[in-house]
Parts: sequence; C-alpha cells; structure tokens
Amino acid sequence: MKRIQIALLILYIFSLTACGVYSFTGASIPAGAKSVSIKYFPNNAMLVEPTLSIVFTSAMRDKFMSQTNLNMIDNNGDLAFEGEIIDFKTTPVAIQSDQTAALNRLTITINVRFYNKLDPAKEFENKFTQYLDYPSEQDFNSVKSTLIPTIVEMLVEDIFNKAVVNW
Repeated sequence: MKRIQIALLILYIFSLTACGVYSFTGASIPAGAKSVSIKYFPNNAMLVEPTLSIVFTSAMRDKFMSQTNLNMIDNNGDLAFEGEIIDFKTTPVAIQSDQTAALNRLTITINVRFYNKLDPAKEFENKFTQYLDYPSEQDFNSVKSTLIPTIVEMLVEDIFNKAVVNW
C-alpha cells in the first residue's frame, strides 16, 4: 500500500512539472525557461520621486529571484521585462463639507512590456496602477517612506501574477 502511495506521489510531482516549472508560490514558468531580465524602469512621471525607479526595479528583481529559480541576466532573458513609471501623483479624496480633503491619495502607475521567448502568446504591454490613501493632516514627506514601498509591493505582485501565475 505504501509503495502505491509513493508511486502516486511521484507521478503527481512529475505531472506538476511536465508543462513547466511550478513553484508553491503559484508561478508557472514555461519549460525550458532559465533566465529573466528586468531592465531599469525610468521615472517618466510629471512628478518625479528620486528613488522610485530604483525601488521599483529592485523590488521586481527581488520578486523573481526569491519566487522563481530563474537566473537574473542583464538582457534578453527567456522572460524579459521593461517599461517606465508613467504616473506618480497625490490627489485629494474624501472632500469634507468645508471643502477640505479628509484624505489624500498617492497613486503610482507603471507601464510594463513583458516578453516571453518560449511562449510569445503570453507577451503583453499593460499599465498597472495602485494607490493608498493617507490622512490629509499628515505631511506627505513623512508618510511616503511607508506608502511607496507598500504600493510598489502591490504593483510588483500584480505584474508577477499577470506574467507567470496562470489564474
């Protein structure tokens, strides 16, 4: 009985990897993919936050290094990402009766081009947007150090899911 269970477990594991590399994070990497390249994402937004490009690019690279077994290379990876930050803005939301905002919203939008050498049908160019609200009585400079990393994490998760998680 144990031999049958072991054989079924082995068969199950092989079936998971037959169509590509599977990780327990839900990533489904195409069979044969060995590398990923993530180019620097320049900040082309009208309002430029000086560290945003490096924070975002590093977060993308970290996500793929920690969640997949792909090798990070500079150019022409089997999976490749490039793009730019196209919007970084704060806007008032939740206007009160005295015409002042109770909350402000930080919004970041990234334009991403994804290339897949092994499965070109999965390639895309998309804009990804995320935001967080913060109390208007707080100074933006005092809250941006927590808002930006959180929004970047949400954006990276969205991009990762679209590129390599087959939901």
